[in-house]
Amino acid sequence: MKSIFITGASSGIGEHLAYFYSSKAVTLGLSARRIVELNRVAKKCEDLGAKVFIYPLDVKNRIDLKNAIEDFASKNETLDCVIANAGIGENENILSGDASKINNVIETNLLGVTNTLLPAIPYMKKQKFGKLVAISSVASYIPTPNNSGYSSSKSGVRMLMDGFRLKLTRFGISCITICPGFIDTPIVSKTHATPMILEVEVGVKKIANAIGKNKKNFIFPWQYKFILPILRFIPDWILIKLMN
Repeated sequence: MKSIFITGASSGIGEHLAYFYSSKAVTLGLSARRIVELNRVAKKCEDLGAKVFIYPLDVKNRIDLKNAIEDFASKNETLDCVIANAGIGENENILSGDASKINNVIETNLLGVTNTLLPAIPYMKKQKFGKLVAISSVASYIPTPNNSGYSSSKSGVRMLMDGFRLKLTRFGISCITICPGFIDTPIVSKTHATPMILEVEVGVKKIANAIGKNKKNFIFPWQYKFILPILRFIPDWILIKLMN
């Protein structure tokens, strides 16, 4: 891949994916809300060998993302890969009766993906290849009492990508869903229990490998492939005791 666009690139998985691909001497389009952090990441990527264009924006803004993708595509012969990584998670406090927090999570994590990926489709369709990547989560398989908006948004991401795949495969476009467990990033640092947590560099190598192999739905660490099916059979009363 020669040109890669990544959202949520100022920290966590997005930041370290940018570093990983920089060593391959690619052209990167990096977007995030925090301009100071985005500039910091861009500078390091350039030092590692990448050519970098930055786009300070919020993925909830459909027009800004469309303009960013179009601008990045115009600067490259091809648009090889777009990674919808930006996401947030917080205690949504549904007992308050205020929907603002949960709505912000769902809009960022779900609509942020469509805002990111759809503008790339006409370019990839025309060139007859490309990779659309969305970062979901193992949480997309698990109901959670304090982060139900997060889990549902990540489940929605999986279903979006499954549907996109059925539509876009015939045009040579790969649709790849990444479902990580706990990766040592700022968003995970807010979580109390983090079983089987992976260092971010380890997680990013696994993600990049899955993208390279066009994995349809990549769940990791591997233990979750066995744990997640079992969770479907656990009675609600046990989950209520464990998660509250």
